[in-house]
Amino acid sequence: MSTDVPPRRRYVKVRPVEPRDFPGIIALCERTYPGSPPWSASQLSRHLEIFPEGQLVAVDRGQDVVGYAASLIVYWNDYAMDAPWKEFTDGGLFTNHDPVLGRTLYGAEVMVHPEIRGSGIGGKLYEARRALAERLGLLRIRAGARLRGYAKHAERMSAEEYVRRVARGSLRDPTLSFQLNRGFHVLAVVPGYLKYDAESLGWAAVIEWINPAVATAAELAAVPRW
Repeated sequence: MSTDVPPRRRYVKVRPVEPRDFPGIIALCERTYPGSPPWSASQLSRHLEIFPEGQLVAVDRGQDVVGYAASLIVYWNDYAMDAPWKEFTDGGLFTNHDPVLGRTLYGAEVMVHPEIRGSGIGGKLYEARRALAERLGLLRIRAGARLRGYAKHAERMSAEEYVRRVARGSLRDPTLSFQLNRGFHVLAVVPGYLKYDAESLGWAAVIEWINPAVATAAELAAVPRW
């Protein structure tokens, strides 16, 4: 991907995933997570069959995929707070998607091409995901924020202390800080979310955005403070 155009001047459009996007999503995954198995075409196809509205891409003028977000609806009571990513996504297949009982949009994936991070693409994907939750009348969005910067601090502090400092602004985490700046708050800090992720050492913060249009006063008051 050429970086001749300054990132903030790039044209990017967020739209639903189409089958023609699969090669671009797979290539983006390989670029974002080198050494890890990327999404397969069969998985991506299954996601579209199950919940097409929840699968989004960010594309440039040439329709090249520069960002991607995948979601499903879950009935949160079926899961423990410290459940790993594989459990929340049924091993990445999304066959646990539950639009009947579920009130939670679960963010299974967000990625932006590493060469143009900081150009607003991630923000557009999060805006589109929030708009989807609002349109469907869901109570909230939840996700596991892998703590990408934690490995650099692990010898000096626990994961809980790391998250506390990030939430208070004295440390910056490339993923969690971005999400907190977009209205999310931390519910818990859990081990083993992505077991083999070297940057986070497997740790993640469970994060939440509450939909104020449908949340009760009690649900809004229950938001934890880190």
